[in-house]
Amino acid sequence: MATLKPSPHPETVSAAAARPTREQAEEAVRTLIRWAGDDPQREGLRDTPRRVAKAYEEFFAGYQVDAEDILRRTFSETNGYDEMVVLRDIRFESHCEHHIAPIIGKAHIAYMPDKRVIGISKLARLVEVFSKRLQIQEKMTAQIANAIHDVLQPKGVAVVVEGAHQCMTTRGIHKPGVTMVTSTMLGIFRDNSATRREFLAMIGDPASRQLPNV
Repeated sequence: MATLKPSPHPETVSAAAARPTREQAEEAVRTLIRWAGDDPQREGLRDTPRRVAKAYEEFFAGYQVDAEDILRRTFSETNGYDEMVVLRDIRFESHCEHHIAPIIGKAHIAYMPDKRVIGISKLARLVEVFSKRLQIQEKMTAQIANAIHDVLQPKGVAVVVEGAHQCMTTRGIHKPGVTMVTSTMLGIFRDNSATRREFLAMIGDPASRQLPNV
């Protein structure tokens, strides 16, 4: 198994320093299986701890990536383009930090360039990095917007996230079909209502779109 580098983010440094071994993680899964009432040694569950640990490496791969590094390569050859750049319907899969239940949805990102632009794949990758952590949707929305603002220094950034939370659809209140919508507006998107309306018109009415199957 490859060694994962410690997270460069201040909020996760202490957790990374005390990171359990793979063997400890697998033993924790066996404990949960026993607590649920089953036998982790029976044939169908014998490899489950290994599979769960491997899945967690994928689910939470965002802790191993510096989001700002993704955005550092920008392009200045724009022929004077200074209108809105919008990337919409970016599917994401995250996990609620309260129940470790899936959050599945879409993110929409816009920014108003100021001399420089960035490759659109980097915006999708940014969503991937922040979603592959234990999250609440409100924080993830702000993290995406702030990272673009801090590195690219555009005239403004807008992020809208729509998510279906299985912590309330498959447990607790059991209310399927509910969509949570969050937004962060910075710069011209916050200060100029016409620019904000243009962005919202481009991404369409969240109520009229269907989220990915959960």
